Amino acid sequence: MKALKLFGLSAIALSLVNCAPSAKQLKEAVEKDPSIVFAAIEKAPEQFIEVVNKAAQNAQKQAQEKAIAEESKKRDEEFKNPLKPEVQEGRVIFGPKDAKITIVEYSDFECPYCSKGYATIEEVMKAYPKDVRVLYKHMPLDFHPMAMPSARYFEAIAMQDHAKAEKFYHIVFENQGELRSKKEGFLKETAKKAGADMKRLEKDLKDEKITKQIEADMEEARKFNFSGTPGFLINGVSLRGAYPFSEFKSIIDRQLGNGGDKKE
Repeated sequence: MKALKLFGLSAIALSLVNCAPSAKQLKEAVEKDPSIVFAAIEKAPEQFIEVVNKAAQNAQKQAQEKAIAEESKKRDEEFKNPLKPEVQEGRVIFGPKDAKITIVEYSDFECPYCSKGYATIEEVMKAYPKDVRVLYKHMPLDFHPMAMPSARYFEAIAMQDHAKAEKFYHIVFENQGELRSKKEGFLKETAKKAGADMKRLEKDLKDEKITKQIEADMEEARKFNFSGTPGFLINGVSLRGAYPFSEFKSIIDRQLGNGGDKKE
């Protein structure tokens, strides 16, 4: 009799192990009665939050890993087939004209992320004083009302003197808050500080050549699929966003043959 009881208990135990509801059955049960889930959450809310947070973190990590892998693959392709921006004669160039590395910067004078990009470019120029030059191109965004006027001031001052335009560029990015608060008044003050001829500047600001130049810059940025600012091309290899110095260094060193993430 005792043996029979043990056999019966064993059978019940096996049925509990081997006859669990399938995923499909669970799904159907929950769809039929969602209160099953609500009851479970109410019973152990802290565990539920912990599981949800862990799942969200895992999803974020997987998304980041996927994005990094895709970015790395795309970067390798651009090293083999670099993008080709136009480097026009007569444009303002920061750094030595014969530098091995040309960084084309697509930027917006009012954009806070472009201010971060500006700071990184300054770091790059200090680290590679002989090897890097920068061509600043315009990508003024519609929701930054002072971006287009700033771009026009930069190009109008450049028509007078490239060094003065470069000085204007530095002052604006280092005092971006004043650009937002003082608006046109700040641009005039900055132009004076840069040493611009104000009478000529007033006339040149209306020059159609400036309009066409800014439009050409924006069109080129769109052609390379830059949808936001800042964007950079480092000898044709793209960085989309305000990346830290280490990312620029990795690309530049690889192009100079100094190591970095160089691949054979």
